[in-house]
Amino acid sequence: MFLICVVSATLVLTCVAIHYNTFTFLATPRDQVHQRKRWWINVTILGVLMAHILEMLLFSFVYEILSHFPGNGWIQDGDGVRSEDYWYFSFQVYTSLGFGDLIPVGNLRMMTVLETLIGLVLIAWTASFLFVEMQSWAVVHPRLGAISRAGDRRSHAHEADEESSDT
Repeated sequence: MFLICVVSATLVLTCVAIHYNTFTFLATPRDQVHQRKRWWINVTILGVLMAHILEMLLFSFVYEILSHFPGNGWIQDGDGVRSEDYWYFSFQVYTSLGFGDLIPVGNLRMMTVLETLIGLVLIAWTASFLFVEMQSWAVVHPRLGAISRAGDRRSHAHEADEESSDT
């Protein structure tokens, strides 16, 4: 059980590092990509999706390695038969879809719990990051309107109406 906890903690720290570095890389060119904001938002979304996939693959790889050593546990299907579908299981756990066709047995349950927890946290972090990226894009993009420093959204059409009513 100690081995599972140490490996799980290492995986959690690795996933946080992957996510942080992905965000740092994707946020850096924000000021340099003035004309191609839509393109960069697509790249950003694909980049964070790739980070999530990499993190799930890391967990699946470790599930596979640990399940080959006695005493660590394994993954089994609904009929109680040992399964080798670690990749699907990791995706199911990371996204917190819940158990159904595959379930952990033995000490791997602890790693499963930590993968679900880190998956929820990193997915929320990604949503927050994408919101900030889209918000920064909306400030610059004239068709989406402007967002003032106070946070209220005002469209250019509304500003033009105010200017015409002042004259």
